[in-house]
Amino acid sequence: MAEKLLKFVNLQRVMPDKRETEVRRTDFAEIYAEYAPKAAASQASRCSQCGVPFCQVHCPLSNNIPDWLKLTAEGRLEEAYEMSASTNTFPEICGRICPQDRLCEGNCVIEQAGHGTVTIGSIERYITDTAWERGWVRPARPHRRLGQSVGIVGGGPAGLAAAEELRRRGYEVRVYDRHDRIGGLMIYGIPNFKLEKNVVQRREKLLRDSRVTFHLGCEVGRDISLAELRERHDAVLIATGVYKARDIAAPGVGLPGIAPALDYLTASNREGLGDKVPDFESGVLNAEGKNVVVIGGGDTAMDCVRTAVRQGAKSVKCLYRRDRANMPGSQREVKNAEDEGVEFIWLSAPEAFEAGERVFARRPAVTVPLTAGELRELRDLAALDRLPKRVRMDVAEAGAVSGEDLRVRPLVNGLEVIDVRRALRDAVHPGRKSANREEDHGEKHPEDDEELPPDRTSRAAMASARSLSHELE
Repeated sequence: MAEKLLKFVNLQRVMPDKRETEVRRTDFAEIYAEYAPKAAASQASRCSQCGVPFCQVHCPLSNNIPDWLKLTAEGRLEEAYEMSASTNTFPEICGRICPQDRLCEGNCVIEQAGHGTVTIGSIERYITDTAWERGWVRPARPHRRLGQSVGIVGGGPAGLAAAEELRRRGYEVRVYDRHDRIGGLMIYGIPNFKLEKNVVQRREKLLRDSRVTFHLGCEVGRDISLAELRERHDAVLIATGVYKARDIAAPGVGLPGIAPALDYLTASNREGLGDKVPDFESGVLNAEGKNVVVIGGGDTAMDCVRTAVRQGAKSVKCLYRRDRANMPGSQREVKNAEDEGVEFIWLSAPEAFEAGERVFARRPAVTVPLTAGELRELRDLAALDRLPKRVRMDVAEAGAVSGEDLRVRPLVNGLEVIDVRRALRDAVHPGRKSANREEDHGEKHPEDDEELPPDRTSRAAMASARSLSHELE
């Protein structure tokens, strides 16, 4: 059905409708509406079906993007969903929060030719939301029970992706998480205006219906030891995520009125979930009526500034040490923040924080000439966006055992710890890959001790998905 495709010449790029700025800045609801079926099909038909699909090459999961765009354009939505889900455990979540403008859409061939990218993320979300509505998303029902169990430490994206893959293979799966809800940073780190919590909670229900067991409020090292887990299970996957922030190396960073970004976002999300949050209620982590400055230029910084707007901050500024073109965050998120009233101050970074009735910070003259004095006032609250981009953590840091000791028994290789908020897909990949390695019985792989570049991780994820599908046939 070639006539259904290659429509980019006479069809303009159209995003789903966006809620009015003055309305959306007063609540935490998602800002984009769903595509109508005809709109989704017409936008998918703009795909040029490249011989070398750079959208797929630049996707950390190596999703089969041209294939499910073609199926959507042809109205074969159930097949499009099956194709999308074959490489991605959470397509409807990635479609909402992944920085497509830096990855698949940013490398779309027709975008480079000046026709405007295919709206890949919005179509991905539409496909899987439709699948949920029509009952195509079903619990895992393994063809056979293997009589072996796997314990997963951490209920975030990597842990949940591994749990689903392992359950489909026939393993008994138990997930241990120190929090009171499943989802990790998808629940506590990402604001509702990007990812509403019911989207994550229906995934949790799906896993429970698949007979994955969750142990919530269970911290390994406090409530149960790693040795006990290893006695209880045939294999253990550690998927703990990144929760410890790296502070700015500047004097006075620990003063009252300065908060790590994740603490601030977690307080806001917990309050939105109906939890009692003392630091929010006391105003320590509540931006209402305050002049807020967020330091950093990543997607977490954008989450902070847009959260502060919705909390009723008097003013919100974002300081970033480089210019706009060199921001690591999504330009789409920057534009949304600007529309909502956030002021960006480029080429600017704090040199030191000073105490007083308010928090002050000096801007280093070597970064940008100062025209209004050396002191810039950072009133009341400054959120720090300083999580490392990519971290490999020895398990001993978490109070468990050394990575070498983990190879004593057959264990899933899941020691790569990734900043989930930078790219959810980067966390889904090692979770799926770990699930596919479980049957190697602890055999050492050459890539276990190295950082894989994006192209190799993409190919590994695709190969894992293919091997899994062959095994389940």
